[in-house]
Amino acid sequence: MDHSLTETPVLVVDDLAVDYRTSAGDQPAVRGVSLTVNRGEVVAVVGESGSGKTTTAHAIVGLLPSGAILRSGSIELAGVDIAGWSDRELRSVRGSKIGLVPQDPTVSLDPVRRIGRQVADALRVHGRSSRRSAPADALEILTGAGLPDPAVQARQYPHELSGGMRQRVLIGMALACRPQLVIADEPTSALDVTVQRRILDHLDEITAAHGTSVLFITHDLGVAAERANRLVVMRDGLVVEHGTVDQVLNNPQHAYTRRLIAAAPSFAGRRLRPTASVASPVSVAPRLANDAPPTGPIPVPAAELRGVFKDFALRTRGHGQRTLRAVDDVSLVVPAGRTHALVGESGSGKTTVSRLLLRLTDPDAGQVLIAGRDVTRLRGGELRDLRRSVQVVYQNPYASLNPRFDVAQLIAEPLRNFGVGSAADRAVAVRELLDHVALPTAVADRPPAELSGGQRQRVAIARALALRPSLLVLDEPVSALDVSVQAQILQLLVDLQAELGLSYLFISHDLAVVRQISDTVGVLRAGRLVESGPADQVLLSPQHEYTRELLAAIPGRARDFATARRG
Repeated sequence: MDHSLTETPVLVVDDLAVDYRTSAGDQPAVRGVSLTVNRGEVVAVVGESGSGKTTTAHAIVGLLPSGAILRSGSIELAGVDIAGWSDRELRSVRGSKIGLVPQDPTVSLDPVRRIGRQVADALRVHGRSSRRSAPADALEILTGAGLPDPAVQARQYPHELSGGMRQRVLIGMALACRPQLVIADEPTSALDVTVQRRILDHLDEITAAHGTSVLFITHDLGVAAERANRLVVMRDGLVVEHGTVDQVLNNPQHAYTRRLIAAAPSFAGRRLRPTASVASPVSVAPRLANDAPPTGPIPVPAAELRGVFKDFALRTRGHGQRTLRAVDDVSLVVPAGRTHALVGESGSGKTTVSRLLLRLTDPDAGQVLIAGRDVTRLRGGELRDLRRSVQVVYQNPYASLNPRFDVAQLIAEPLRNFGVGSAADRAVAVRELLDHVALPTAVADRPPAELSGGQRQRVAIARALALRPSLLVLDEPVSALDVSVQAQILQLLVDLQAELGLSYLFISHDLAVVRQISDTVGVLRAGRLVESGPADQVLLSPQHEYTRELLAAIPGRARDFATARRG
């Protein structure tokens, strides 16, 4: 894409510095960041969680939290410095000139108002629609955002939508008023690959047709490589490298950039193997196997679903109801000591299957078995005992951690609930678990609100591991993590499985990650299991058209990082 060098850039950030007030004093989060986004250009800011990416984005749009201090720097939007503007002045450009797609849809949508009404109100606030036209316009926005049944979703509340559906709503709202600049903060981290491709294709179309610029905040180097014109690499609040995609990925100058590229998951990579020593697994770089997964007798199932059905009643226009079959005659096996991955689009039934296996919801028909025992109708104390052997890591760390607890309390809570060890024993266990998930012990006294999204997910993983369960349900466990920590966590899971004989049901939309960790794979579509089998068979020789469609949508699959798509 060509850009005029004489044209005024849409965004110029110069020497931006932001601190956060904490009990230990002011802590620098962004230190002298400078970047430029030209008209119609896509600039991706990449780096680990805590690197300052989101703080930079929030400073640009004037949405820094109350504890943040804008120390210095200018933020020019189309030649006008808005760094010193009041919140009232900034409201005149938010939505109309700068659209924001936030990272977490759970906290960005009003939980007590229907989705269609929220979109319609946003259109009316910015003068895009009248009271009469807003409902129809909102439906058009939801359709363009890729929702599977927009007329139904418009009548639903946020909690009734999957995480991916909620994110699509926010993306549609951010693009509704055709702003000059869209700041997309991890906009596709919760989306399956096919919807991710449609959404990013939509962003590309706007860039080409309307000259809209995009500042893309992401930890996904595959997406950044395919979609961006230029890359800005951040670490510890600093820009350590920047340039075109070709320059940064083909000839990285900074050691940190080289580590990020090396850690990025690749579909061409092989399955992870346990490290030579599992005593401190995350301190060892991930090792990829040079051979196929082990063969031999099929182990007994750690968990099993047999002919399971689950229906949900949905509201429709006119206050009637219709039934959604979320799980349709699904049978699957999680082999003992192995990893079974479940993949499919958001809304395909993956999370409902996991909730059935965890006995967080009851099947309408069929059986749920854990270690050969039918647990379909367990109640009371027997169900509580099941919780100790089956633990879960949820997709969204913002919603799964109690904000009133500090990190040490969060990790130790399962141990306290089951009366495991003394207070001193639990304190030791907390320190060890923090080390396992690559978090410093200094975070033990901090609440979740003071952690980045990736750090919160690591806390959630440590908490799930506290009781050393035999079966772990991992619902998108690394989707919120940057690539280097993601690699550490995946290696940790592999090492713990080898050491403790753990079994995993691994739910993910990232097929490159699934390729690294899974022994067997099942593919869900609209509640039905359309394909299943050994990982290599399903992922390398797919038999179903839907599986082939998922594989074709993987970012960067047709190329590796040595060949950048856009310069």
